Amino acid sequence: MRIMTEKNLRDAFAGESMAHMKYLIYSNVAEKEGLPNVAKLFKAIAYAELVHARNHLKELGGIKDSVANLQDAIDGETYEVEEMYPAFKVVAELQQEKGAVRSTHYALEAEKIHADMYGQAKKTVMEKKIDIELGTIYVCEVCGWTHEGDLPEKCPICSAPQSQIRAF
Repeated sequence: MRIMTEKNLRDAFAGESMAHMKYLIYSNVAEKEGLPNVAKLFKAIAYAELVHARNHLKELGGIKDSVANLQDAIDGETYEVEEMYPAFKVVAELQQEKGAVRSTHYALEAEKIHADMYGQAKKTVMEKKIDIELGTIYVCEVCGWTHEGDLPEKCPICSAPQSQIRAF
């Protein structure tokens, strides 16, 4: 693939991915405001943006088997933990942006867990050639803390109550 086309597809993938997430967030806002059809519209178009992103990623050769996809996820989470969020947090601290310090701290702590969970899944799939055993996964709606197992009284990262921890 030529350099400019690859760059364009990477930029398009990033844009479609951001639009997908943004529209899902907007859908949640509409639901909370009692606007179910606005929420439905945002969800439908978010899905269309997901389709666009998937098509771009496919053309970039970024969709592989589960072991390779797990490694890619590990690499991404590790980059966020070791480089991206520590750097972003330092800048936010220097600029005294308390909200940004908090959101980067939350993400950094959750990404550590995500990298570990992906690593365990990859090891199981590679060694045993079977799917992983997985119980209920809990995700804090405030900070993104992710956990499989017993639900604690409150989130260990941000202290949110159980009512703000979602089960999957």
